[in-house]
Amino acid sequence: MTNTIAKPNNGFKIQIGKIRRLAQPFFLPLDKGNGWQFIWLLISLIFCVGGLVLISITGILEILGKIQPILTEKYLGGVVQIIQTIWSTWWGWFFSGLFIIGSASFFSLRHQLRNRRWIPWLLLGIIVLMLLAVNGINAGIGFIARDLTNALVAKEESNFYKILIIYACCFVIALPIRVSQIFCTLKLGIIWREWLSQSLIADYMKNRAYYVLNPNDEQSTDVDNPDQRITDDTKAFTFQSLNFTVGIFDALLTFSLNILILWSISSKLTFSLFGYAAFATSILLIALKRLIKINFDQLRFEADFRYGLVHIRDNAESIAFYSGEKPERAESQRRLKEVVTNFNLLIVWQVIIDVMRRSIGYAGNFFPYLVLATPYFLGEMDYGRFVQASFAFNMVESSLFFVVNQIEELAKFTAGINRLEGFQSKVENVSKSFPINKVNDLSSNNSILIRNADLYPPGSEKPIISNLSLSVNERDKLLVVGPSGCGKTSLLRMISGLWEAENGLIKRPNKGDLLFIPQKPYMLLGSLREQLCYPTEEDKFRDDQLRSVLNEVKLQSLIERYPNLDVKQDWPRILSLGEQQRLAFGRLLLNAPRFAVLDEATSALDVKTEEHLYNLLNKRDLAIISIGHRPTLIEFHETVLELMGNGSWRLLPTTTYDFDKS
Repeated sequence: MTNTIAKPNNGFKIQIGKIRRLAQPFFLPLDKGNGWQFIWLLISLIFCVGGLVLISITGILEILGKIQPILTEKYLGGVVQIIQTIWSTWWGWFFSGLFIIGSASFFSLRHQLRNRRWIPWLLLGIIVLMLLAVNGINAGIGFIARDLTNALVAKEESNFYKILIIYACCFVIALPIRVSQIFCTLKLGIIWREWLSQSLIADYMKNRAYYVLNPNDEQSTDVDNPDQRITDDTKAFTFQSLNFTVGIFDALLTFSLNILILWSISSKLTFSLFGYAAFATSILLIALKRLIKINFDQLRFEADFRYGLVHIRDNAESIAFYSGEKPERAESQRRLKEVVTNFNLLIVWQVIIDVMRRSIGYAGNFFPYLVLATPYFLGEMDYGRFVQASFAFNMVESSLFFVVNQIEELAKFTAGINRLEGFQSKVENVSKSFPINKVNDLSSNNSILIRNADLYPPGSEKPIISNLSLSVNERDKLLVVGPSGCGKTSLLRMISGLWEAENGLIKRPNKGDLLFIPQKPYMLLGSLREQLCYPTEEDKFRDDQLRSVLNEVKLQSLIERYPNLDVKQDWPRILSLGEQQRLAFGRLLLNAPRFAVLDEATSALDVKTEEHLYNLLNKRDLAIISIGHRPTLIEFHETVLELMGNGSWRLLPTTTYDFDKS
């Protein structure tokens, strides 16, 4: 199957563009030229939160310094020294300026944050605030670990236990903050998923995009499994996007708060870490390209396999009648084989990358010892400072290797982006643009009018109907006949606008005045009440009206079986085709359109029931177009349109048409 829209493209710029088109509209309107505004607001968010935290910490330390000056000086001396250094140098002005710039950026774009777009920014700000708080505590723990280790080495027992209590308090404070951050992340994720899913569904149902993207020939579409893309891919994208965003923020904050500490202890260790991280990340990113392609294929094969099983479930009775278990099993096993074969390849590459990643992680453990051993043995560094350096090294290393540690998830994320963004772009293109008709396609209030129209099946150069001219006015009754495959249903598609005529003029009633009843009626997922009222809103009709219509179409037994109209069942399985067709006539009577088009809508009914239902329609004074093969339909119509199958046709009164000679 060709897949030009969703084919993976590993270009960084293209991937960023796809992420922007998927993510930005939830946070900021997706207008031309404002991509940098979105990125700038993300940066400004850090400026705002960082400024608030710096001001808050300064205030808390100031209060503690007045209440417990000895405790603050002895056990929080490192933190106090850093804060004092910031405010006593140009760094204070620098951080203050960033806070003002960030706040001004949000204020200047406040009009674009309407329609509740400020909610995700607020939640994201709270998440960043909590991340900064946790990372601040972690940075402080480095100083505490240094003092705790030195107290152990010096055997200062009383001092050791006091520091240990402070150490424990850090974890007590950090735990609820971390839990709250996880809660806010999940909450933002479900809000985002709901918004994105609703947006995709709205576009999917607009301008019949669902029909255009699901043609009869599955090979002619480049968007496979739309259901999976709206459900699984949307869920994965929002969840993984937030995880990566939060992870990147966390890595940046971890790096910012610990790099100065590491640099102050050993610049040599810092440079060694940068070089090692750049080399290792480059190697793994090369391997990532192959992993993205394999994950992309895995998502598609999994979706195809699941759809095959759903197809069996939806057509269980037909398969059982045919005793078609063997071919269905063979097809399911074929789809399963694709899943397993590709997953075996995925296993190999995951193992290769995992070995590389673990080797890199293990090698990193030796750097602090190799670099800091000499100054420690020379007495240039105490053991507590050595421990603090190792702690800071590990924190900075984890931030620099964020991409490396998430490489499998990043591959899945990138593959999911390609599928979801490809689907979004395709749906938007279809839903926002009407097809360019080669005919004059007009709406009318009182007729169906076709003048000199040629109709070609998709992908065919041979017309199925040529130069058709036809008029159906109010109360007219037209019967369409002809051999199988002559184009009867295709004519209905042209009347409805699903298929485009090559030329001519087509005039149809307004939306709502024309109702189609197919041979196998559509049974929606819902209650008996919803089945009857579809597509009209159910509160438009009273219960006695619904029961009266069921009696009219000879479905009294359905009322006896289900006296509660709100009962929900698997209606396509419970109801026979004849019952479904009678239910469809009930819909027709309730919706009361001015034009009804029936595509062999009574094929599963006996002649007597068919006569009864057509008599009900004739009493409603509506125009009828019927497709059928039964001679008994003649008496309910005034005109016959006979299609020959080679493009030719003829129109004549029912009084002169003979089924036996046709």
